[in-house]
Amino acid sequence: MITHKNLINHLIHTSAMYSQNIIEAFTNIDRVNFVLNPHDTDVYADHPLPIGFGQTISQPSTVAMMLEMLQPKEGQKILDIGSGSGWTTALLAYIVGEKGSVTGLERVNYLVKYGNDNIKKYGFKNAKIIQATNKLGLKGETFDRILVSATAKEFPLKLTEQLNIGGRLVIPIKNSIYEITKNEAGELEGIEHYGFTFVPLIFS
Repeated sequence: MITHKNLINHLIHTSAMYSQNIIEAFTNIDRVNFVLNPHDTDVYADHPLPIGFGQTISQPSTVAMMLEMLQPKEGQKILDIGSGSGWTTALLAYIVGEKGSVTGLERVNYLVKYGNDNIKKYGFKNAKIIQATNKLGLKGETFDRILVSATAKEFPLKLTEQLNIGGRLVIPIKNSIYEITKNEAGELEGIEHYGFTFVPLIFS
């Protein structure tokens, strides 16, 4: 049976994660607290698991790679779109610490409550999940980092307006993950990583 420690070692040895703050987050935030069946033998397997309503908790190696692309830091303000069962929200909350904040957005009402219940297991005061609207992101707010865990059909340029200067957006589009940064001039620079599958991102 695969254990939590086995999973951490796998992610490190495959170079899915290598930054110390991300390794510490994965070590301290246990995936078992975010799955439907904590006794499932697949809890620590490196593949997605269903969490109901056609949604999944993402493959651990994909989550690790996306966090490495995102480069979250202590004290940052982060938006986590498609937070699902709250695993990525909790990982990010651990990384940003008490001086930072993480807001998860989830469109499925049941998963909003489920995700919040899961992150409360860790006593975080700097993280919450709220109901997503039909508009992408949070109107009137800006963030240092934005993580999207569902795939868009095309690049949502409007979302980059919510990104601070020097900020970073990681988003799947079709079968690629794009790593977008906003430079000091306010211009966008991007890197494409091909070969991923996610549930669809739904917004108007």
